[in-house]
Amino acid sequence: METMTVERVIDAPIETVFAWLTTTTNYTCSPLVVRCRLARHGESAPYGVGAVRNHLWMIGWFRERITLYDPPYATEYTVERSLPPSRHELGRMTFAETGGGTHVRWTTRAEIPLPLLGGLLTRLVARPVITRTFGNILKAADTALAGQRGRTGQPGRTGQPGRNRAGGADRAGGGRP
Repeated sequence: METMTVERVIDAPIETVFAWLTTTTNYTCSPLVVRCRLARHGESAPYGVGAVRNHLWMIGWFRERITLYDPPYATEYTVERSLPPSRHELGRMTFAETGGGTHVRWTTRAEIPLPLLGGLLTRLVARPVITRTFGNILKAADTALAGQRGRTGQPGRTGQPGRNRAGGADRAGGGRP
């Protein structure tokens, strides 16, 4: 299994960022996402626990089920089915308020289930494609929500869109699940 994490600070209130990123139909703002739809509503909210989402991305088709919904701090999901096939242990987004907006950490743990070559293909093919897709979705959220903090009486844009906690661009890589 390969753990993949992408992080970004989005210049908007935590509630707004959580709502945007848990409404997966917004993901089509990314050029790598073709279609997303809510197949079944969750128990306490449309995208709450039990919700089923279908995604068609440039890298494949995924059916996901929400397993944790803790607004505005965290959501988790599992991929129940996918084409091409994959093994998936975890999908998690966490949200934390920062001085520059909302820090989002998106982590997934998955692999291509092929004997002998699965681990290598996961590292060389799936990892860069998945982290790029996650990064594009977070960038789309940042663009869509640009300047939202200024509307709530908090300071406006920092002039550094997409800053991560180190002050650089988006960070994609391994890390803790």
